[in-house]
Amino acid sequence: MKHISAMTAMRDRTNSWRSKLRQLPSLLLGLILSVALFSCATAPETGRQQLLLVSPSDEARLGVQTFQQLKEQQKVVTRGQDLAMLQRVGERISQVAPVPNARWEFVLFEDEAPNAFALPGGKVGVNTGILPITQDEAGLATVIGHEIAHVVARHGAERMSHRLLVELGGAGLSAALGAEAGANRNLIMQAYGVGTQLGVMLPYSRTQELVADQLGLLFMARAGYDPRAAAAFWNRFATYNARRGGPMLEFLSTHPLDQRRIAELERSMPQAVAEHERTRAR
Repeated sequence: MKHISAMTAMRDRTNSWRSKLRQLPSLLLGLILSVALFSCATAPETGRQQLLLVSPSDEARLGVQTFQQLKEQQKVVTRGQDLAMLQRVGERISQVAPVPNARWEFVLFEDEAPNAFALPGGKVGVNTGILPITQDEAGLATVIGHEIAHVVARHGAERMSHRLLVELGGAGLSAALGAEAGANRNLIMQAYGVGTQLGVMLPYSRTQELVADQLGLLFMARAGYDPRAAAAFWNRFATYNARRGGPMLEFLSTHPLDQRRIAELERSMPQAVAEHERTRAR
């Protein structure tokens, strides 16, 4: 009898857990839709819909704080032709970038990694390691245009918003499962983490990179740089990656494969070239 009672209790707990799990999609969907309904925005230039749960002031404050920490932790180049070129290119492109109240700052970091980044508030960092790939001012304008595009499109706030929504969904899932889910709870939570990373966070990151490529072309063109230099830069960057073993599978990456982004750039090139011609005609 004790064995039967134990089995009955276990079956009841399992049925209760399954009932909660069946109710979960509608509960989470309602919660997510409520948040998204009041947090949608339209991105500049592209008209793309965004989820933004972070205010511009909070976003900028976090960007400025993070950038200050990076300057304190890493070696910064304080003089020389490379720094002068970075600041010259940054100034030209920032003048055509619609970012209200931005306090633009362009810093060259002594770092061999071929990388650059932008933070909300108008903070842009470039590593010396990317300069052999940019090669010249137009190549550097490609990189700066891309990074400034992230700021214009508020991609930092969008990433934070998606992360908050994923965490909200995880908290709701954990609460709905309850303690009686037992070992299944850990498996489900792990599956949720992997699923949201591969199915939500990484795809959005790759989309943001392609958007930044497109906007970056327009900004460099409006600043007087020939956007066709962007294709040459990304081809050089693809060669650099190939020499180091090639890219990983795209669905595991925060960035699109080089071949894909080059193809997307070529599709956006006619509009950017037209912008460049209008700039030259003024």
